[in-house]
Amino acid sequence: MNSPIQGTAADLIKVAMIRIDRALAGMKGRLLLQVHDELVLECPPEETAEVKSLVKREMENAADLSVPCVVEVGNGKNWRDSK
Repeated sequence: MNSPIQGTAADLIKVAMIRIDRALAGMKGRLLLQVHDELVLECPPEETAEVKSLVKREMENAADLSVPCVVEVGNGKNWRDSK
């Protein structure tokens, strides 16, 4: 019963990952890891604001849905501190 929801979520994150990877071209930031519905990236401090903005945009717009897809973005020196 949950398979359609999980499968769709998996497809959405894959679409977002492809778009984010393309958008990072020419930048020093890079996509490191996907964990369920989270993405882990690294970038130099001077790119943080731009990378956060593009990640939020691409994840929220991975598909045209009838409901909003709201994404929270954090940053920190490690994954734990980024929440």
